[in-house]
Amino acid sequence: MDFKRLAIPDVVLMTPQVFGDERGFFMETFRQNEFEKHCGKYQFVQDNHSKSRQGILRGLHYQLKQPQGKLVRVTQGRVFDVAVDMRESSPTFGEWVGVELNDENKQMLWVPPGFAHGFYVLSETAEFSYKCTDYYAPDDEHSVRWDDPVLAIKWPIEKEPQLSDKDSNGELFQQSPVYE
Repeated sequence: MDFKRLAIPDVVLMTPQVFGDERGFFMETFRQNEFEKHCGKYQFVQDNHSKSRQGILRGLHYQLKQPQGKLVRVTQGRVFDVAVDMRESSPTFGEWVGVELNDENKQMLWVPPGFAHGFYVLSETAEFSYKCTDYYAPDDEHSVRWDDPVLAIKWPIEKEPQLSDKDSNGELFQQSPVYE
């Protein structure tokens, strides 16, 4: 597994070594000791899997009292995945990083606690899988607007994305509660 720190160094892009032949492929997707060495001492308590159609944008979500770190990957299709630093004391507060995750590059993204997270589906459909360091707490979830002018995220979008009601009513970054 190759671990690469992105422009926000706490966000790590992980590229597995894939072994393939005419029968298919094998890859290791997680190893606790290597993850701790490169990303920190976190333990995962919940796994999630979703499927979305092209043009769907989910996010930017985070939990304030029960912050979730997320190890995300795409098992089918392509998405543009984004992490926004919501930690007020961080030198990268209010900055974002984005990468394309897909079933061909098989890369994973570590989004630590303290970040808002979202993704936009680029392919006809995409299946998205992620491990979380804390349980989902719907009463603690917040949503930052995907098109916030302060964040100025450069989404690869050609037309208005399809959003949930929660995301359509997301808060502007400057009005969103943040981590200390």
